[in-house]
Amino acid sequence: MELELKPITLPSDNDRMFVIAGPCSAESEEQIMCTARELASKGCHNFRAGVWKPRTKPGGFEGHGEPALQWMKQVKEETHMKVGTEVATPEHVELAMKYGMDILWIGARTSANPFAMQALADAMKGVEVPVLVKNPVNPDLELWIGALERLNTAGIKNLGVIHRGFSSYDKTIYRNLPMWQIPIELRRRIPELPIICDPSHMGGRRELVAPLCQQALDLGFDGLMVESHCDPDRAWSDAKQQVTPDVLDYILSILQVREVKENVEGINTLRKQIDGLDNELINLLSKRMRVCREIGQYKKDHNMTVLQTGRYNEILDKRGAQGALCGMSADFVKNIFEHIHEESVRQQIEVINS
Repeated sequence: MELELKPITLPSDNDRMFVIAGPCSAESEEQIMCTARELASKGCHNFRAGVWKPRTKPGGFEGHGEPALQWMKQVKEETHMKVGTEVATPEHVELAMKYGMDILWIGARTSANPFAMQALADAMKGVEVPVLVKNPVNPDLELWIGALERLNTAGIKNLGVIHRGFSSYDKTIYRNLPMWQIPIELRRRIPELPIICDPSHMGGRRELVAPLCQQALDLGFDGLMVESHCDPDRAWSDAKQQVTPDVLDYILSILQVREVKENVEGINTLRKQIDGLDNELINLLSKRMRVCREIGQYKKDHNMTVLQTGRYNEILDKRGAQGALCGMSADFVKNIFEHIHEESVRQQIEVINS
């Protein structure tokens, strides 16, 4: 399905990037107004706050709901910033529109649920404000696109996405793994779709916000959503990942926004070199697979199993170390050879069963 999109029109500091900033959750009228005034004084045009807060476990602060929407409305009237919040149910959509929200976004837990997405799509028919869809908690591009298609089918054309990273069982430096290849593939498939980075949820720690912002801009993302609180250490939710308006202002001042240029003579020459090397890689892989099929025939003739675990581990360890010596990530090289081995096994099984 091809999406029918309209350009999202949100105020920005330049023609290629907009920033949505504000606290993780709306805790009190005083906290909301204090943060909003500070952000407005720094030139922020788009304010965010969580009015309803889905928590992993019950018992935590889950938002004030409708009373907090009144505070958001006050922010809009006093500072003239655009205001937005997360919605997860049809009732949320109705109340958000009642109080004049300019931006709606759908969270990672909701975008992973097709039933919830369809209910939201039905509730949003006729909504004209931008609707931003966060990536599902699990790394599933088709599920992400499916959420967009449900909204688009309901007539929502002011669509964008928020990349906030993906949950992982393993402990890493990030709260949610960036897995940049997924939004990159989304950009390839739907080039006109605005992509916003949420470095706060991705990093989970305020010291990671700046480098993640820069990585997103280096990849050509269209904007940022950053959590900013007037007193982040005392925040009621996600305190470690929020920054003060002053710190956010500094981060934005040091970011370098890259220019999007196509068909530049110097880079086109280098790309031709890449094309030539890619052709050589394909030819080498073809030769390698031919040898693998010969190995498969040998195993068939001698009644041997296809999978030889010791040999597989030897390949991964040796090539990973070799890649590291050549200036590449050992994990990157191992991942490549895992895929090569998977194809080798597939071809050997074909030979054995032929």
